[in-house]
Amino acid sequence: MFPFTRREVLQQWLAAGAGLSLGGATPLFAAARVKKVGANDRINVAVMGIRGRGRSHISAFCGMKETQVVALCDVDTREFARGIKSVEQRQGKPPRCEQDIRRLLDDKNIDAISIATPNHWHSLATIWAIQAGKDVYVEKPSSHNVSEGRRTVEFARKHGRIVQHGTQGRSSGGIQAAIDYIRSGKLGKVTIARALCYKRRGSIGKVNGPQPIPPEVDYNLWLGPAPKKPLTRKRLHYDWHWFWDYGNGDIGNQGVHQMDIARWGLGKETLPTRALSLGGRFGYVDDGETPNTQIAFLDYGDSQLIFEVRGLNTDALLGAKIGNIFYGTEGYIVIARGRAALFDRRGNKVQDFTGSGESHFANFVRAVQSRNRDDLNADIVHGHLSSGLCHLANISYRLGTLVPFNRQTKAFGDDKEAYETLERMEEHLSANGIKLEETKYRLGRKLRFNPGEEKFVGDSEADQLLTRNYRAPFVVPEKVS
Repeated sequence: MFPFTRREVLQQWLAAGAGLSLGGATPLFAAARVKKVGANDRINVAVMGIRGRGRSHISAFCGMKETQVVALCDVDTREFARGIKSVEQRQGKPPRCEQDIRRLLDDKNIDAISIATPNHWHSLATIWAIQAGKDVYVEKPSSHNVSEGRRTVEFARKHGRIVQHGTQGRSSGGIQAAIDYIRSGKLGKVTIARALCYKRRGSIGKVNGPQPIPPEVDYNLWLGPAPKKPLTRKRLHYDWHWFWDYGNGDIGNQGVHQMDIARWGLGKETLPTRALSLGGRFGYVDDGETPNTQIAFLDYGDSQLIFEVRGLNTDALLGAKIGNIFYGTEGYIVIARGRAALFDRRGNKVQDFTGSGESHFANFVRAVQSRNRDDLNADIVHGHLSSGLCHLANISYRLGTLVPFNRQTKAFGDDKEAYETLERMEEHLSANGIKLEETKYRLGRKLRFNPGEEKFVGDSEADQLLTRNYRAPFVVPEKVS
């Protein structure tokens, strides 16, 4: 058993980490106390966040001979019984269970932390694990905002840790082959990469006031870096995706996968120079804050990434609902449902892309063994950049103003693709019974961005949304230590 009470642990944390929260003190967790993992050593993994996607993490790491799950962490103790049973059935012995990740970080027998928490915990948990000398597999998006995403990369580099981002499309052989084809130039000049998240999302309902917290949940730990606010939705779990304090909407939930593939295909290793987003929450009135219908235009100068979110019923675009379309001068490529195909300019299918690929978790384990981050298919820097694209779109949206639907809008200058995309969005909403003449949408602020500094150009209000006010002691350090 852990020799300290929760209050004693917190007091030690505050005493040792007060300077760390300001970015200036020695890390609380000593990496030197953690054993080095050799190429033939079995890797001991702790999984943080064991609902939903976290169950897949448990299954994956229990299913490889190179790894074993030795600990589980979740703020909701109701999840422990299922997690223990799953691990024990596969490995023959139960894992250690804790509500507070800080009780595991100083355990020298744990080599890696696998993170499947809500988004607002991703960067802080990753940085804490890095400081403790652990390698990390972190779910998408890697961050809740742009600034903490960059700091996560800097901590990983400073401490030499292996950090894999959970955009598993990068480990798909077929997608890899399609991206290689695009970047080889065989598709011709590619100026538009479209990413789609057409995923039906129903109403989350409305509540009349603060909701009770289940007694098995440590709500203070659930909130972590987020403001201390009551629960104002029906479900504590999952529906946090649609609230700005914790999630990033569907563009940062499902959509970050397609955002990552689009950026990968375009060969862009920075954030863009301009961002504009628009949309709204249409079709129902509920407690959700993020848009269920959204378009984002992310401009790199020589090419453009266009993202579409649709949460209401919709038809596919060129056969894709959740996927990507790359338009080249020699044809186009559609990636959907993990498959990729090439079409000529007339729309005739030319070929399917195939490849062996590997498990994204196995790829992480291979890099942990080799100690070479170049072995990773989705190194944390890719997680930061692709997540950052989602954040830029959301910042534009949040700073926008409500305007009526008007096909004569001049908001996009001479960008024909933008007008075409908006027109299709209007048709989509009309097909779902939305009376456009009685409805307004949020037209985001046109933002200019300096990708070298990762700051907006001449917009201090937008810069404020690159980070957040953290709640002590759950503070992402401002400086790498």
